[in-house]
Amino acid sequence: MDGTTGSGRRAAAGRGRSRAGWRTRTTAATAGSLTLALLAAGQLQGVAPASAATKPKTPPVSHPAPTTTSPSPSTGSGTASSTGPATTATPTTPSRSKGPGAFEVDPPGRSGGPHHPLSLQVLGYDVNGSPMVTSSSPSGYTPATIKKYLGLSGTGSSQTIAIVDAYNDPTISSDLATFDKQFGLSSPSSFKKVSQTGSTSTLPATDANWSLEISLDVEWAHAVAPSSPILLVEASSSSLSDLDTAIDYAAKQTGVVVISNSWGTSGEISGETTLDSHCKLTKAVCVFSTGDAGYPGGYPAYSPYVVAVGGTTLNLSTSSTGGVSVASEAAWSGSGGGVSIYEAKPAYQAQVVATGRAIPDVSYDADPSTGFAVYDSTPYSGVSGWFQMGGTSAGAPQWSAIIAAADQLRKSKSKAPLAAWNSTKSTFQTGPDLYGLTSGLADITAGAANGTCGSICTPTVGYDTVTGLGSPRAGIDSALAAAA
Repeated sequence: MDGTTGSGRRAAAGRGRSRAGWRTRTTAATAGSLTLALLAAGQLQGVAPASAATKPKTPPVSHPAPTTTSPSPSTGSGTASSTGPATTATPTTPSRSKGPGAFEVDPPGRSGGPHHPLSLQVLGYDVNGSPMVTSSSPSGYTPATIKKYLGLSGTGSSQTIAIVDAYNDPTISSDLATFDKQFGLSSPSSFKKVSQTGSTSTLPATDANWSLEISLDVEWAHAVAPSSPILLVEASSSSLSDLDTAIDYAAKQTGVVVISNSWGTSGEISGETTLDSHCKLTKAVCVFSTGDAGYPGGYPAYSPYVVAVGGTTLNLSTSSTGGVSVASEAAWSGSGGGVSIYEAKPAYQAQVVATGRAIPDVSYDADPSTGFAVYDSTPYSGVSGWFQMGGTSAGAPQWSAIIAAADQLRKSKSKAPLAAWNSTKSTFQTGPDLYGLTSGLADITAGAANGTCGSICTPTVGYDTVTGLGSPRAGIDSALAAAA
């Protein structure tokens, strides 16, 4: 990769579209026979196609602004659901595509504020051409398959995963219970939902788009680290100030070792370095998805104090004896990545050929065609049930769970958790530990470019700004536990 910076590098990234505009991503098609079978069985539900004439241009936030409501409190149990009515915002209507593929739930650029990079796999189309995105049974990778793929030694016991999202998901407790029952998982040792100020009784307005994200984040953090307590902090809105306030609250809670964030801005923002302190933590580390619009990614993933997660297409193979192995893994074109024009290159990236902070640090499966089974009962465009989800949103909670598992092992060795900053030595901690690994990561050397900006947008041997250092492999938690 090269170190080109500034407007020249941005201009070189022209891709025939605005990086802040709506985009429909096409992916591998579902086989026609499967689509017809699901249609016949009544397992698929339709989502109305979009009308370009009605697409909003300047809403106050990247989601349609929800109607204020007073949702009922979470009971703090992994099996209990919120009670009482909740007002749901009108969700974004997806764009049409020509065949079964995928679409972004919260595309960037409608306000310039943070959005969550989540994509839904389209399972087929009805006779009217409307995409079908839900089924009555799970579709996509399951917890059992991912457990075998990762081969973790730890389960996250006593290591709290905080998850920061915007708005309220009124059904997350019951949805998690449904997910757990389907896959034979026990409830988390603790599940608590609070507002950005810690209230359990006064929660934000409900937003169906963000509810999809919350379901993915909570269910898959739990799937990968089943013994970790989970703290869900719901920001009042998707503004950067509210989301940062939620991070600040999470960071102050006893037992929190990692904070998962599946959201960010489209591209960098002037003055972002003044916001880096929210994740300059000495007892925990923030994990951020880098975005699904390819080059250049977004903030806060560019902060040097966070673990930035890009995306791949991961194909797993299950043997006749039940073993799971990687059949192939390649760079995904939506993976956010690039070189910062504002953030200095941190010391732990000394060997990276770049003039500033480069992202991502690591990668994870993000292609919705190889996505994850997620249950959500808060209606999205009138449908609910089992979704197959992807996007770099999927990587943040699962890498957070990996870190929680590693911290459990580190605690057993009387080591400190993988925090962002070592105040005693006045140096980065998790960054050097990641970049110093000699096992537990697979270098992703081929696949799709994430833009048209030359070597910056091209996967290659060693570190690259499409897939970072690579994707996790068996023993990643043990490798991180062994780090200084």
